[in-house]
Amino acid sequence: MPQTRSPLFDNMARLATDAAGLAQGVRREAETLARTQIERLLSTMDVVTREEFEAVRDMAILARDENDRLSARIEALEMKLAGSDAGAAANTGNDPSI
Repeated sequence: MPQTRSPLFDNMARLATDAAGLAQGVRREAETLARTQIERLLSTMDVVTREEFEAVRDMAILARDENDRLSARIEALEMKLAGSDAGAAANTGNDPSI
C-alpha cells in the first residue's frame, strides 16, 4: 500500500508552523519593547495625562463663561450709570460736557 503522506511535506509544514509562531513571538516582544521605551520617554518628559488636560479645559470653559457674564453685567451697569448721570445733569440744568 502506497504511503499517502510524505515525511518531507510533514517536515516542511511543521517548519512553516514553527516559523509563524516564532514570528508572532518576535512581534509581541518588539511591541512590548517599544511600549516600554515610549513609556520611559514620556515619564521623563513633562507631559500631562488626558484626564488632567480635560480638567483644565473644563476649568477654562467655565472661566470664559463667567468672564462673558461679568462683561455683560459691567456693560449693563455702565449703561445704567451713564443714564443716571445724564438724568442728573438734565435735572440740575448743568451740561456735563462743558
